[in-house]
Amino acid sequence: MASAVRAGMRAAAAILAGAALLLWPAVLNGYPLVFSDTGGFLHQTLGPLMLWDKPWIYGPLLHLTHWRVSLWLPMVAQGLVVSHLLWLVQRALGGAAAGRHLAVCLVAALLTGAPFTGAMLMPDVFAPVVVLALFLLGPGRGSLGAGERGWVVALASVGIAAHLSHLPLAAAMVALALLAGLPRRRGIVDAAWVAVPVVAAVVLLLVTNLVGHGRLALSPHGATFMLARLQADGPATEVIRDRCPDAGWYLCAFVDRLPMDANDFLWRPDSPVNRDAAGQPRFLGGALISAEAGKIVSETLRAHPVAVMEAVLSNTLRQMVTVGVGDTLGAENLATALRPRIAEGFPPRELAAFDAGMQARGVLAAVVAPLNALDAGVLLLALPLLAWGGWRAWQAGDVVALAYLGAILLGVVVNAAATGGLSGVFPRYQARIAWLLPVAAMLLLSRRRA
Repeated sequence: MASAVRAGMRAAAAILAGAALLLWPAVLNGYPLVFSDTGGFLHQTLGPLMLWDKPWIYGPLLHLTHWRVSLWLPMVAQGLVVSHLLWLVQRALGGAAAGRHLAVCLVAALLTGAPFTGAMLMPDVFAPVVVLALFLLGPGRGSLGAGERGWVVALASVGIAAHLSHLPLAAAMVALALLAGLPRRRGIVDAAWVAVPVVAAVVLLLVTNLVGHGRLALSPHGATFMLARLQADGPATEVIRDRCPDAGWYLCAFVDRLPMDANDFLWRPDSPVNRDAAGQPRFLGGALISAEAGKIVSETLRAHPVAVMEAVLSNTLRQMVTVGVGDTLGAENLATALRPRIAEGFPPRELAAFDAGMQARGVLAAVVAPLNALDAGVLLLALPLLAWGGWRAWQAGDVVALAYLGAILLGVVVNAAATGGLSGVFPRYQARIAWLLPVAAMLLLSRRRA
């Protein structure tokens, strides 16, 4: 009994220390890393406000941990979640030890973009969480206790629901669990376990959208985002030009301005979405145009399926090699989108800490920019090391290790397709999950010594 208690205390200490390592950018900044969208997620409960463009998931999670006291609390919770999952993965691969865990977290913290995802208050942190959690529920389930299985199911469920790009990521993990389990004749069981949080996430999204938007849908206004991508790539712009003015669409008045950058189309104050032909602002323009967007997207998929697939593939490939930190570390829009939320929902000391942070002062991005070259080099080095680790696992007939490698590689590809392919190519989208590659290489190559 005493030895078990000591082992538990060592594990807890290692997980805590690992979390601290993974959150160092916040210490450098003097405040948790934030983005303009962080203000929207805070407004989901501080308002409260049901935003048209975001699931009502991550905002309540933030509230569950910040208690209107400090945003350091949810950031610490994120670090603990990631550190704990890495501990469980090590155990599933043959054994977790305090020293090994700290070494893994140290490599992830110093040589990858992991800490810039873990320390940022955005649902991006759940992309790697979903991959790791679903691996543990499938091929790695045998290493989990009953309570741990329940915890991982709950974690994966809210993680999948927190961002719509996590749904295709989770679906891919279900398929992988099925294939990985076939040699052991347990593919259906593994896939069923992995599917549980996927179903739970779908139900969660349907219910919250029904309550908040009056629509039983996974994404009541998701067509607007797809239209933004397709008009920027060209196929939807061709459809609009071909069908207007006879179609009577609102966007017919803006044919001469299309195509335009997808981000500008969605968010610029003077875009067709947010300002009509008479120059009048359109409140919640993205929601107002969603019904028409659905029709245009359907027409585009029917009329130009090959062009759409080529655009998605091209954007996916670009996203896979577009990795880096810094595009979300600036002070842009924080004064208007986030600062008022902190002022209205937290004690004055919290606002003072935010204002004093390097990010709010606009200097953080330049300070950490040199890390991008290091991160790129580590990612390139990880590829041959992963191949070596995979070969060793193949030679040993280690199905669990091979399934883990498959989950990481598949997660990286599907993440690129779900974000860059269907939304837009940004460094943070791939940085949020690419750090799993060098960590996986380290875990696979050190497994024999564990």
